[in-house]
Amino acid sequence: MRLLSKLLLAAALAFPGTATGQSFRSADTVIKRMWQAGMEQSQLERLGQVLIDSIGPRLSGSPGYASAVTWLERTYQTLGISARRERYGTWRGWQQGTVHMQLTSPRVQNLDVELLAWSPGTPGAKAVEGEVVIIPALADAAAATRWLQTVKGKFVLISAPELMCRATQELERYARPSTITKLTAQRTEARRLTAERFGALAPAGTTPVNRQRAVIEALESAGVIGIGTTLWSNGWGVNKIFGAVSERVPSLDLSCEDYGLLHRLATNGQGPRVRVTVEAQSTPAEVPMFNVVAEIKGTELPNEYIVLSAHLDSWHGATGATDNATGTLTMLEAMRILKETYPNPRRTIIAGHWGGEEQGTIGSLAFNEDHKDVIDGLQVAFNQDNGTWRVEVLEGQGFLKASSNLARWAAQLPSEMTDSVRLQLPGPQANAGSDHTSFICRGAPAFRLQSSYPEYRQYTWHTNRDTFDKIVFDDLKQNATMAAMLAYAASEDRERTSREQATLPGGNGASRPWPTCRPAQRSTK
Repeated sequence: MRLLSKLLLAAALAFPGTATGQSFRSADTVIKRMWQAGMEQSQLERLGQVLIDSIGPRLSGSPGYASAVTWLERTYQTLGISARRERYGTWRGWQQGTVHMQLTSPRVQNLDVELLAWSPGTPGAKAVEGEVVIIPALADAAAATRWLQTVKGKFVLISAPELMCRATQELERYARPSTITKLTAQRTEARRLTAERFGALAPAGTTPVNRQRAVIEALESAGVIGIGTTLWSNGWGVNKIFGAVSERVPSLDLSCEDYGLLHRLATNGQGPRVRVTVEAQSTPAEVPMFNVVAEIKGTELPNEYIVLSAHLDSWHGATGATDNATGTLTMLEAMRILKETYPNPRRTIIAGHWGGEEQGTIGSLAFNEDHKDVIDGLQVAFNQDNGTWRVEVLEGQGFLKASSNLARWAAQLPSEMTDSVRLQLPGPQANAGSDHTSFICRGAPAFRLQSSYPEYRQYTWHTNRDTFDKIVFDDLKQNATMAAMLAYAASEDRERTSREQATLPGGNGASRPWPTCRPAQRSTK
């Protein structure tokens, strides 16, 4: 505890914004050049428009991901930076085409839908039409069997409907407390009832883990034409879009509003019918998956490494702008700045653009399995994987003495860049699930360049609204420049970064163990 207090005090004294903090008019000429290259001569908007608008979503196993790999390699080549693709495994190949869903009765309306990843299309990519139904109350297995015999040619809704699609914070601001209490109770009951009816379709003895797959298989075997879901993100017009379980019929996510419409029509016996057209193509064999690794070789300590880390893949419901084109662009631009202003680093600087993060940090786990030399020689990794706002937290990720390194590096940044940044030292090791964890689980120091979370989680994280227009490029310029400056400071540091581990906080005053690495899943088979 005394050591922690000393580190926090040292960080507070050294951190920019105090009398000892530097500005971009620093005597350090490299920092000055980095500011100019990153903040005044940024290439981010030009590069981002190509990656996000032209290449678009980068789902694992899709042509979009393959195109992004090729684009990154070529972009690094034009910058004079060595880059290579490293195959780490394979994944299920899939490509989405036209997707259209229309209410045809009791009136006509185009519906707002997204195809879930790796879903099949409609037969021959032609339109199919059928009645929309919900799962009724089913008394027993015999009732479930009888109901399944009635659903051939129908479109089945399997999610609980949302009773109101207003953003949560607006409801809390404007509604009476009694209204919120009532809606909460109604929503809880709707979810309970839907889960109960859904579960009744699973064969006896099915474990909770296998229940969803068993129910979807039962519906497909019964001859349904499609499956409708909704996963509202608690914001206006925003849904989370993930992968399909179905293997023979299309699985479609409907907007909160349109799912509620269909559910009400079906519940009230008003005969809803839909027409669905889905083009989707899966490859017979899995397709290769790659990381892209760029490198500026160290001149004095070439076997010690700084890693700039971000994942290249995305979900497909939008274009993956803030998850994680922004991280990809941050590290690409940081490498451009480094090449221009610090071309002969003391330590080797690597940019790792990982695949398969959305399937469980697969690419970064595989890289670290395959590159023990990098783990052994790692000075530090910096990972960026959320949103578009300025970096606001630098957390020590539970490395007890490495906190002094992080505070020392941060102290070299201009005060204009760190006026809103907090240091958390040694840190609770929060926000697990991104690629920094692939280093931490091996005891190698990796820190996250963390931007604000609440709006990102609500509106763009894994949603159908994660698009180019959400990016604040002024902030992204700052993040990329910060990443370059931190890489420079870490490279020049005369001290190796300590790997001594702090005690991680758990619940109720207890501690929790340091995370361990799981093997990288290198195939869907």
